[in-house]
Amino acid sequence: MKLYNYFRSSASFRVRIALHIKGLPFDYIPVNLVSGEHKKPPFAGLAADRLVPLLETDGQYLSQSMAIIEYLDETHPEPALLPPDALGRARVRALAQSVACEIHPLNNLRVLKYLVRELKVDEDAKNRWYRHWCLEGLHAFERQLAGLSASTYCYGDTPTLADCCLVPQIFNARRFDVSFEGLPRTMAAFDACMDLPAFQQADPALCPDSE
Repeated sequence: MKLYNYFRSSASFRVRIALHIKGLPFDYIPVNLVSGEHKKPPFAGLAADRLVPLLETDGQYLSQSMAIIEYLDETHPEPALLPPDALGRARVRALAQSVACEIHPLNNLRVLKYLVRELKVDEDAKNRWYRHWCLEGLHAFERQLAGLSASTYCYGDTPTLADCCLVPQIFNARRFDVSFEGLPRTMAAFDACMDLPAFQQADPALCPDSE
């Protein structure tokens, strides 16, 4: 397998975590988003959406982190990243999508670039935008966790798709000096994840294209 990704991409980080949890080897293919490499050949010819991550496996190219992780879970079911019961899977997907669909799109690199380049928002206002939407989402995430049974990770005593999404978001939030006060369950799950080798191995600082 080959994973086309960028070290600072939260979505790429999610997939790296999943691959490491499942013990699946992969070739790391860097794609520099800041320089616009994703919009140029050869990558642009491989990825219809011109986004990372992109997973090449068995001659096929798969895009979108959530779809990639669920594909990996279906084709390599152990250890599972989704619970065996329908209700549990719905709970985990809701948590994961709270990050992937509610927080991340508003604070994606291309959105932040648009704020600065097209709307002429200054650096301070851009950072306030990021922190506002990030905290809105993280507090919603915390409320979801508060309605669930106590657990080591986001859901249960093994990492799930929700943890694959949460950890990169916290890494990203730290870069923007987001305060994590009032997020006890969220940060406890994050800390538990970061004790595991799979999450440590996926750290952006360890990526070959890390700056």
